[in-house]
Amino acid sequence: MEKLNHRDRLMTVLAGEKPDRFAVSFWRHFFDMEHHASGLMEAMVAFQKKFDWDFMKINPRADYHSEPWGLKLHFSYDSFEKHKKSNFPIRGIEDWEKIKPQPLDSPALAEHLYAVSLIRRAVGPELPLLMTVFSPLSVAGRLLENRNDLIEHLRQEPELIESALEAITVTFVRFAEELRNAGADGLFFATTHWASRTMITWEEYRRFGTPFDLRVIEAAGEDAINLLHVCDPENYLKELAEIDYHSRMYNWDADHPTNLPLDRAYDLLKGKAIVGGGDYTGWLLCARPDEAAAKIRSIMAAHDPSRLIIGPGCAVLPATPMENLRAVREAI
Repeated sequence: MEKLNHRDRLMTVLAGEKPDRFAVSFWRHFFDMEHHASGLMEAMVAFQKKFDWDFMKINPRADYHSEPWGLKLHFSYDSFEKHKKSNFPIRGIEDWEKIKPQPLDSPALAEHLYAVSLIRRAVGPELPLLMTVFSPLSVAGRLLENRNDLIEHLRQEPELIESALEAITVTFVRFAEELRNAGADGLFFATTHWASRTMITWEEYRRFGTPFDLRVIEAAGEDAINLLHVCDPENYLKELAEIDYHSRMYNWDADHPTNLPLDRAYDLLKGKAIVGGGDYTGWLLCARPDEAAAKIRSIMAAHDPSRLIIGPGCAVLPATPMENLRAVREAI
């Protein structure tokens, strides 16, 4: 088969057809480089040049989502250490009344729109770009020092929390629309910790998560290449799959024993591409390079390249040996 470029390879898989080889993408944080738009661009482009992934999941600092409402970050200059947080906007339940829609020229939002445009200019039109956007419920959870307090709040004052979620959703609907103008092909939409039995019930996620999620994802446009990332153990992948999340790819930690394994997800996700296979807390992190290569070969032998895109179950840990990623990429 003629060798495909990155965009054609991804679109072949999304059409349910067999590509020239397995499509692949891995992603990770670069904490020491994600302080500003140019640093994020440099980190993402260097990682892409090193490994030649088939799509780029732009991996910004996670709390850019919450900075518009006053959260402060003390930046890390260590690639292995996360940023420190302060000035949490929500101290008590009454503070949710202060959460209002924010404009796109809020510094953190404007910075990340600019970063997407810089990355698009740097990589050209061939490489599909997905920008990370969190569920509004996840954004709300980052406004508190202890996200578990949000669970108590939404059970005490559900209408108050829904009002705050509305403000966050309006903000990210506008942001998702503008991302397409900046050069993104779609969203890497993450539920983070929230679509999980370890946090809230499915009925609660159906009320406080899904309606707001769908509005943000739909704002990326009918032609968007969206990926739904369902994070954490005991996740609600099965429940979310029964709803039209306007996503052509699904990603989760299929190696965790409480989650659905890859080989049992094909029937559930008919017509969708699955992204996974890389056990990011297991062999990818701990194996020797030759072991990592052997592992990914066994995964490719057991799966269909028209359905599976090789990737991690979540962001690759910074401690992951680059030699293992190289071994995986060369095996593919």
